[in-house]
Amino acid sequence: MTERIEGHGGELALAALRAYGVREMFTLSGGHVFPLYDAAHKTGFPIYDVRHEQSAVFAAEAVAKLQRRPGLAVLTAGPGVTNGISGLTSAFFNASPVLVLGGRAPAFRWGSGSLQEMDHLPLVAPVTKHAETVFSTDDIPRAVTAALTAALTPHRGPVFLDFPLETVFSVADAELAAPPGIAPVEPDPEEVARAARLVAAAERPVIIAGSDVYAGDATAALREAAEALQVPVFTNGMGRGSLPPEHPLAFAKARRAALSGADVVVVVGTPLDFRLNFGDFGDAEVVHIVDAPSQRAGHVQPAAAPAGDLRLILSALADHPGDRADHAGWIADLRAAEDAASARHAEEMAAETDPIRPARVYGELRRVLARDAITIGDGGDFVSYAGRYLEPAQPGTWLDPGPYGCLGTGMGYAMGARISYPDRQICVLMGDGAAGFSLMDVESLVRQKLPVVIVVGNNGIWGLEKHPMRAMYGYDVAADLQPELRYDQVVSALGGAGEVVAKAADLGPALHRAFDAGVPYLVNVITDASDAYPRSSNLA
Repeated sequence: MTERIEGHGGELALAALRAYGVREMFTLSGGHVFPLYDAAHKTGFPIYDVRHEQSAVFAAEAVAKLQRRPGLAVLTAGPGVTNGISGLTSAFFNASPVLVLGGRAPAFRWGSGSLQEMDHLPLVAPVTKHAETVFSTDDIPRAVTAALTAALTPHRGPVFLDFPLETVFSVADAELAAPPGIAPVEPDPEEVARAARLVAAAERPVIIAGSDVYAGDATAALREAAEALQVPVFTNGMGRGSLPPEHPLAFAKARRAALSGADVVVVVGTPLDFRLNFGDFGDAEVVHIVDAPSQRAGHVQPAAAPAGDLRLILSALADHPGDRADHAGWIADLRAAEDAASARHAEEMAAETDPIRPARVYGELRRVLARDAITIGDGGDFVSYAGRYLEPAQPGTWLDPGPYGCLGTGMGYAMGARISYPDRQICVLMGDGAAGFSLMDVESLVRQKLPVVIVVGNNGIWGLEKHPMRAMYGYDVAADLQPELRYDQVVSALGGAGEVVAKAADLGPALHRAFDAGVPYLVNVITDASDAYPRSSNLA
């Protein structure tokens, strides 16, 4: 079904965006994209602006990840686009359906040296699913539709369009088609059956579920498969919370015991990358379940690798008609390891030390975070502890930079999360190193009345670099920050509020004040710089 619409390029683009459920625009003001602002302003389409373009793209990515729909960032030409490339790249690694619309110098005088004239496509093409310059105004709805369809088709990912100045400012009559339905990718039934037989027959199987389980709306199917086959489940990324912590098959702290003892490891919706030892689990057979054939690992030969709609594959595993091994003993062994680790962690999270150990910060956070709180990790060392000590209770409540590991996501993710969930707790966990990337965008949150809580682990160093470098060379360089820097005063100066905490006993009251404040509030926790995160047990 199609309809004819008329308007300038911004109006044509916005009409196509609305058809896909896009409900807000993240941007930093630029003249090349004024028509997009005009279209939004005249129709009450919300515009949220930031102080650095990376935050606009990260905010759009947070919306895309949390709401499983397209997120939109609008960037002006040249440096506007290049400033957003780290956000685009993170979205690419995270399979987030983000659309970046860029301005572009006028085509009619291309090569003459117009302001911010550059060809963006060679830069963005390697980190997008689709990148295109739209030269005709009446072609804008078609281009937006094609880009968003590509973004939402598994394996999902970001897309990019830019509009020469005369294209987006001109008026045209155009055809707007309804968004095409995206059919589920049907997996090979023989490959699914092979995977089901391996899991059902295994004596010590383990499931590791990642972000695509949430993105593909497959959390219910994951639970169905785990319960039907009685397989313990570990998670990473946005897979966290797929099973609530109290579920008898949910595990988080016994991963080393599980992976060293498993005979079949089922990895669902996450790549076999550095977070999973590149898919090397010793003698265990690997079943890699992915949402598209393109995501099959090329460096590992799995015993089975079903590719397609994760709901269909996981439901088929649950319905496996053959014999199933008894896993009760294996689950009991892992539960014993989990309980022992939980006891150790409880002791660590209650530590009365001066200076404060990061574990204590997370012990106090566990007391105040609601089950539906959105927790955002932006950092290295400090956020690694979050993976160890925090256990999301619901799916879709954990945001971290993902495998690309880009710092600076914090304020953009916070903006997207607050807009997505106006009534939930939004908590950003930030290292003091990461604070240097995006803290100025607290001003954007204050100005647009978007309260969030920011907890900074302030140890005055680049923790993931300083300790390893000293171990390797006996010295370190370029690994120190100002000790006890008052990041809370920065937030206060930008219109928010905050405080510094140097004693463990003061953590709880400070966090309660933060969540009650109703403005962006930074709790600046002075942590122990000598406390190095144990990388071998990273659960993030």
